[in-house]
Amino acid sequence: MAAKIRQKKLDAIAAAAMPIGQKVIAQFKTAEGESTGPPLNLPGDATPEQLELLLNQLLNQAEDPLPYSFHVNDDEIIKNLWTDRKDKSTEETLTIIYQPQAIFRVRAVSRCTSTLSGHTEAILSCSFSPDGSQLATGSGDMTVRIWDLNTETPKATLKGHTGWVLSIAWSPDGKTLASGSMDNTVRLWDPKTGKAIGEALKGHRKWITSLTWEPYHLNPKANRLASSSKDHTVRVWNTAVRRMEFTISQHTAAVTCAKWGGEGLLYTASQDKTIKVWNSSGMLVKTLAGHGHWVNTLALSTDFVLRTGPYDHTGRRHKSEEEAQKAALKRYNDFKGKNCERLVSGSDDFTMFFWEPEKSKKPITRMTGHQKLVNHVAFSPDGRYIASASFDNSVKLWDGVSGKFLGNLRGHVGAVYQVSWSSDSRMLISSSKDTTLKIWDIKKMKIKMDLPGHLDEVFAVDWSPGGDKVASGGKDKQLKIWRH
Repeated sequence: MAAKIRQKKLDAIAAAAMPIGQKVIAQFKTAEGESTGPPLNLPGDATPEQLELLLNQLLNQAEDPLPYSFHVNDDEIIKNLWTDRKDKSTEETLTIIYQPQAIFRVRAVSRCTSTLSGHTEAILSCSFSPDGSQLATGSGDMTVRIWDLNTETPKATLKGHTGWVLSIAWSPDGKTLASGSMDNTVRLWDPKTGKAIGEALKGHRKWITSLTWEPYHLNPKANRLASSSKDHTVRVWNTAVRRMEFTISQHTAAVTCAKWGGEGLLYTASQDKTIKVWNSSGMLVKTLAGHGHWVNTLALSTDFVLRTGPYDHTGRRHKSEEEAQKAALKRYNDFKGKNCERLVSGSDDFTMFFWEPEKSKKPITRMTGHQKLVNHVAFSPDGRYIASASFDNSVKLWDGVSGKFLGNLRGHVGAVYQVSWSSDSRMLISSSKDTTLKIWDIKKMKIKMDLPGHLDEVFAVDWSPGGDKVASGGKDKQLKIWRH
C-alpha cells in the first residue's frame, strides 16, 4: 500500500514538474524503425488520443482513422507524453514508436450459456474450426464430439479410437478433423456428416502427442498432416490418399509438440531437450539446443494467422480455392511484414527460449521467471505478446518481439494448464487446476472476469477466432460454452 501511495506522490510531482507551455520535438516511427512524417513540435503533455488524431492525418486516413498504441523508449504512453516518460529530457528529438491495434473489439465473455454433458470421461482438448463455425472436443472416453454452436447442442459423436483421444486438429479449410489417440493411431473425420474418412492411419508405435496441418496458403488442398508421437518420430501423412509421405526419426526421445510454420518449415519439440527444424520434405534444417530438460510446448508468432487461414474477422466466404489461397497468403504476408517467423519453446526446466529459426540456431533470449515447469505458451494474434502458463499458478506476459518480461497475471490458486487469446489481442483467458477460468485485461495486467462453474480441473480452453465464444472442458466431463 505504501508503495502505491509513494508512486502516486511521484506521479503528482512528475505531472506538476512540467513547465507551462513546454514543447517537445517528436518523430513518429513504425516498429520497424521507418520514419513517418517530419519531426513535429508537440505540447509536452500530448495525450494518446491527440497523437492518434495527428498520426491518422499524417498517414492520410483521417476519414477512416485506425487505433494505435504509442511507446517512447519501451514506456507505453497511457496518460500523456510527460507523465509516462521516465526520461524527462526535452533536448533531443523524441522517437514515438506507433503500432496498429485491432480495428474490432472483442467483448469479454461473462456468462456460461450452456453446460453440455455427453462425454463420459474427462475432456482433454477442445478446438474451434478455422472460421469459428464448428467446435470439437476430444476426451478420455475414446470419442471425439462435434457440437452445434447455433443451438449449443451435441451434433455428432465420432467413435473409432480404442484409447484416450489426446489431441485434435482442424484442417485449415475446416473440412476435415484429425484426432490422435493413446491407441497409436490418427483418425480423420468428416465434421459435416460425423463419419470417419476411411480407416485409422497406422504406423506409430506409441501414442500420438500432437497434430499439425500444413498451412492453407502453402497448400490450399489442405491434405498434409504431421503427427508427433511418444515413439520418438514424426510422420507426415497425405490425407487425400491416406498414405504416409515420410517419417522423421532423428529425435532420441518422445516428441511432445509439432508446429507447421508459414514458411513451410516443420518445428518439432522433444523430451531429448532439443527442437528440430525440418523442411516440408523431411530434411533436417537445424537443431535448436539450449533447454536443460524436456521441451513441452511450442508457439509461433504466426499461429493465429495460420490457424484462421483465409477467414478474417469479417467472416467473408471465398468463391474458389485460388481466391481463398490468395486471401490467406495476403493475410500471412501483411502480418509478417519484414520480420521473421518467431518461435517460443517452454520446458520442464522452468524456462522458455525465444528463437528466430530462419536466421539463426542461437536463441535471441532466455526467458526465466517461472518457478515450476512451463506447460503452455501462446503468442497473441498480433504477435506482440507472449503468454506462458505454468504449474507455479501464474501466467506471465512477455514482449513478443524482444522476449522481455512484462508482468505477472496472478490470481489462480492451482496449476495453470492452458491459455488462449482473444482475436483482438486485448484479452487472455486461462484455465486451471483450481476449476476456474480467468480473463485478463492485457493493458491493465489485471483480472477482468473470473469464470467459476466447472466442478473440477479445467484442462482445455479455446477462444473462437471470431471472439464471440469461449469453450472449456476438463475433469468434470462437461463442455461449457461462454458468451458475452
